[in-house]
Amino acid sequence: MEIKLLRSPIAWTEVSAMAKAQFGDMIKAAVDVERGIMALGGELHADEEAALLEDGSSQENIWGINIYPDKPAAERLEFDSMINVRPSHNNHSRGVEDPSLRARIEGFIERMIRP
Repeated sequence: MEIKLLRSPIAWTEVSAMAKAQFGDMIKAAVDVERGIMALGGELHADEEAALLEDGSSQENIWGINIYPDKPAAERLEFDSMINVRPSHNNHSRGVEDPSLRARIEGFIERMIRP
């Protein structure tokens, strides 16, 4: 599937269709929290990260998530990606350990993916 760089909001129905076409119930995403841009549709988070880097993002601002568009709102996001392992930035797991950063990513997704 082609990686899409999103700079403006998209509908949940479109994200759901993309998920069904790729992994069934989930789609991978990489979010640049500084630039307010997201990549969707890579087979790996690293593919999306590469697309964002090529577009001008800085690696330290990119975080990988999984989106389950058809789940209830509280269960739609999963913070689990190898690109999130960054001991030099005090993130030692595949998750996003900083609660304020997680909240920032959640807020970004709420603004970018609309009903």
